[in-house]
Amino acid sequence: MRTEPGGCCCRRPVRANDCVANGEVRNGYVRISAATAAAAAGQIHHVTQNGGLYKRPFNEGFEETPMLVAVLTYVGYGVLTLFGYLRDFLRHWRIEKCHHATEREEQKDFVSLYQDFENFYTRNLYMRIRDNWNRPICSVPGARVDIMERQSHDYNWSFKYTGNVIKDVINMGSYNYLGFARNTGPCQEAAAKVLEEYGVGVCSTRQEIGNLDKHEELEKLVANFLGVEAAMTYGMGFATNSMNIPALVSKGCLILSDELNHASLVLGARLSGATIRVFKHNNMQSLEKLLKDAIVYGQPRTRRPWKKILILVEGIYSMEGSIVRLPEVIALKKKYKAYLYLDEAHSIGALGPTGRGVVDYFGLDPEDVDIMMGTFTKSFGAAGGYIGGKKELIDYLRTHSHSAVYATSLSPPVVEQIITSMKCITGQDGTTLGPSLLWPLPLRSTGSGCTGSAAMAHRPSRSKACGILPDRGTNPCPQHLQADSQPLRHQRSPSGSFLNCIILCEDVIHCVAMFCSHSI
Repeated sequence: MRTEPGGCCCRRPVRANDCVANGEVRNGYVRISAATAAAAAGQIHHVTQNGGLYKRPFNEGFEETPMLVAVLTYVGYGVLTLFGYLRDFLRHWRIEKCHHATEREEQKDFVSLYQDFENFYTRNLYMRIRDNWNRPICSVPGARVDIMERQSHDYNWSFKYTGNVIKDVINMGSYNYLGFARNTGPCQEAAAKVLEEYGVGVCSTRQEIGNLDKHEELEKLVANFLGVEAAMTYGMGFATNSMNIPALVSKGCLILSDELNHASLVLGARLSGATIRVFKHNNMQSLEKLLKDAIVYGQPRTRRPWKKILILVEGIYSMEGSIVRLPEVIALKKKYKAYLYLDEAHSIGALGPTGRGVVDYFGLDPEDVDIMMGTFTKSFGAAGGYIGGKKELIDYLRTHSHSAVYATSLSPPVVEQIITSMKCITGQDGTTLGPSLLWPLPLRSTGSGCTGSAAMAHRPSRSKACGILPDRGTNPCPQHLQADSQPLRHQRSPSGSFLNCIILCEDVIHCVAMFCSHSI
């Protein structure tokens, strides 16, 4: 995200009476015209005027989807759906061979395990481009990777590995933001040394004999890195959310969740048994209305006050690339006496002047965030997650969190990988490697919405859609990679039957639809 001197803290349409038109904000994507941008240049959001929340201008604008692109996308998927029904009809009458799983003849009268339409998208739309995903790599997940070549002779229903390896493929789907997941360098050397001393695994929980001195060292380092009293680490980032939220809230509590929160936050909220209400993405007016209603009306039917009100937000929303308006969220949290749970899975290590996440980015006090959560799977090139906060909170989670009581401890080499990479980021290793990795982060932050959305960009010669050829350059920096486009190809079948005509039409339409959806 860019910040412009003298700009407004949030790019929202401004009416003639200088009021923010919040109703025109849809899912965080703002319609901005040249006239509106010029008019908004001298306007400051009312929260910033009243509270001085932002220490520097915060501009976040998203390009509105062109009407033509949106129409072509919906039309393309609509036509593909019609072709899907046509092919299902042909499969039903055995005109086309059916490749997907079906019930056995002796189970025809049984109740179905799932509805047939649930698999409609998979067998008729996703199958056309399935070779873009789940491609095994056989190298370090760096800026370029080596992938195993595979071919399909039945239009992606099954694959056969040729035994060849495709070299130097541009990696567009890795979370290895800072490049610490390498097989060389200080992290690898430190992890290898710990591997020889401690072995691979602990084979026990932290509550029993799985608590090593390395775990204690890591938690102290994480707490110091975040600027909180204490921290606790877990072996899985997803479980850090899904297993700890139920330990913090329960029936009689209220969870206010952003509509674009990660699945781990959604699952944890559902497992907790608390009442869940969703507010519009990054829309502070929507959040404040829910907070007001919660205070005024209380719990349904009984009207008793809520035991706790917990706000769930992310630092960087990985699929959208938007940054949470944390100063405003904290102001509302303090105003209505709620608790704040901040998921910094994608922002920790990759945002802020010192890489300490969105709190560092806005220059806020970490004590204003009640529960700070993050993962080690992105910027630190390892595995696991953490929760930081007050010492009373961490002590409570050590005895009540399912992830702490029943899960196996972090592997010692993984712990050492995290320790070494974190010391490198903070400069405690005595080198300048960490600062050199952090300085281009403002340039990379504009592309955070692409994380994990595109897999291996190389397409083999037998592919049926557009792709990117392996890069032949020598610059290892991801932000400088150059990609050559590969022309559209179609894998023709020897037969010229009616089915092949349907498949050809599907391929062309699907390419247009996918191109338009990527533009969105």
